[in-house]
Amino acid sequence: MRRVAAAAASRFTFSAAGVKLFQIEEPDGGPADPRAPGAAIGIDAGSTEIEVACSIGGNGVVLADREGFERALLVPAPEAEKAQWQELFEAAKTRAERALARPVSHAVIVLGPSADGDVSGKLRAAAEAAGLEVIRLIRKRELPASSKAALAAAVIAEDLAPRPE
Repeated sequence: MRRVAAAAASRFTFSAAGVKLFQIEEPDGGPADPRAPGAAIGIDAGSTEIEVACSIGGNGVVLADREGFERALLVPAPEAEKAQWQELFEAAKTRAERALARPVSHAVIVLGPSADGDVSGKLRAAAEAAGLEVIRLIRKRELPASSKAALAAAVIAEDLAPRPE
């Protein structure tokens, strides 16, 4: 009898089918919208190794792989095939999603000094094939010299990214 009263008084409910052990809800009580935009990141593809960063409230942080699972994300030559760039952007997206524990859907990509229109188009197509909507492609010389390119790109990405409704 005591168990029945305790079950009735708690958030857990007792029914003929049995006892619900867990009742997990979103803070507002409804499910999350799978079509809502994910996080926006900054990617520095203008160096020898990719750096991925995220910004919240204008404060950027470079994202790293978990300890023991580090992976160098080496930037291919500008004339590399789209498939190589796509693989690199997929790895950058995975790094960000693991570090942030949430989906990533948008990116600002920093280009190297030798990137021309053809390279820019190839990088945009590769990033979009990797599941990243490119908000903006930007050259390093357009960023403040005092900051890391990935961090500056992350702040821009945060400002330009679509907001969940």
